[in-house]
Amino acid sequence: MKIKKVIYTSDFLKSIKKISPKTASLINKRERIFLSNCFDKRLKTHKLKGKLESYWSFSITYSHRILFRFIGENKVLFLIYGTHRIYK
Repeated sequence: MKIKKVIYTSDFLKSIKKISPKTASLINKRERIFLSNCFDKRLKTHKLKGKLESYWSFSITYSHRILFRFIGENKVLFLIYGTHRIYK
């Protein structure tokens, strides 16, 4: 599925504010893949369970991911970037 619009929460923008240029480049690369096909195998996109069952996540690296939610047809809300701790 191709994504046409991403909205960034203030928490997401805050979570990426202090990252290295190398990490920022990797996030940009992954986001371009995500926009083209949000279920691309390289992203390991998956629906969450439990109290976060209305959210999804995709991988930036082995330990870092972006938490997001579909908010309309081809539109998503990026909530936060971080490690598994973002699920708590």
